[in-house]
This record gives sequence, C-alpha cells and structure tokens, in this order.
Amino acid sequence: MKIGYVRSSTKEQNLSLQLDALKKEGCEKIYQEKISGAKAARPELQRMIEQLRVGDIIIIWKLDRMGKSLRDLINLVNEIQKKGAGLKSLNDAIDTTTPQGKLIFHLFASLAEFEKDIIRERTKPGLEAARARGRAGGRPKGLSKEAQDKAMVAETLYTKGDKSVTEICKHLNIARSTLYNYLRYRNVKLK
Repeated sequence: MKIGYVRSSTKEQNLSLQLDALKKEGCEKIYQEKISGAKAARPELQRMIEQLRVGDIIIIWKLDRMGKSLRDLINLVNEIQKKGAGLKSLNDAIDTTTPQGKLIFHLFASLAEFEKDIIRERTKPGLEAARARGRAGGRPKGLSKEAQDKAMVAETLYTKGDKSVTEICKHLNIARSTLYNYLRYRNVKLK
C-alpha cells in the first residue's frame, strides 16, 4: 500500500502542493500534520510508522518534510525498513524500495557518520591541548553568586532548626539534593 506523509512547519503553510503530489502518486492513505520538524513528538508520523505493514511504501514530498536532521531521518528509515516497508521521496530521488535508492540513502548515512567522526577527531586534540595548558572543560567548579546566596540562606534556616528540610526546600524552591549540596558547600554538619 502506498501511504503518504505531509507536514508543514507552521499553521499558516498550506499542505495542498504536497497533498496533490501524493494523491497523483497513488497514495491510498495520507497522514498529515502542521508541526515544526524540530519537535521531537510528531504524533501522526509515529502513528503512521506504528501501522506500517510489510510491503508498504511511504511517499513524501521531500526528505525535510519527514526528518528534522539527517540523523533523525536515518533513524526513521531504519525503523521503516525493520517493518519491511520502504520510503520514496518525490523530489530527492530517494527510493529505498530499489537497490540504487538504498545505496544512495546509505551513502547519505555514511557521510553523516563521517562528518560526526571528523568533528570528534578535531575536538579531541583541542581538549587535550587545553588540559595540557591547565584548562579543564565542563562546568566551572563551585557555585554561582546566586547559588552561594541561596546556600547561605539554606544554612541559616537549617541550623536554626525552625523548619523541616521539606519546608526549607519549598521556601527556597530547590530540590532536597540541592539543599544538601548547599549545606556541604557551607561545611554544615548534617543532622
């Protein structure tokens, strides 16, 4: 069965161009949504993938209508292929139901992996050079000025003993673990 998927990023965008092309291609069912591709949750896309059967072909207008990034697209295509279905993009010359289409798609996937490895390769020597000069990456040690102020208030409330730990946390709008971190930072002996 040919199944279509159309998406627009905003409510104002019209889906007619995509819908017309998918109907012309012979899609028997079309899933559509108006949601940003950057959103992790795309309910119609997920519903479509869950309902796929062996031999189904998903037809899309362009690859960017389906995936928010190349990595996301690769993951989606792998999920589709595990179900025994294929993907065809009308404007990107991708059709994973053919050997050539699979090859092209896997070349894209390999290029994405290569790019990730190159970035990792460039980053590693930079971090090592920074460490050699005495600079460490990551979050700075200690507390911010605001956190230090809260830690001081937490110490006062805790040592006074008028409020329970839960009440102090609610008063300062912090988690219990954060309160204990603040108290350790202030060298307060815990009860």
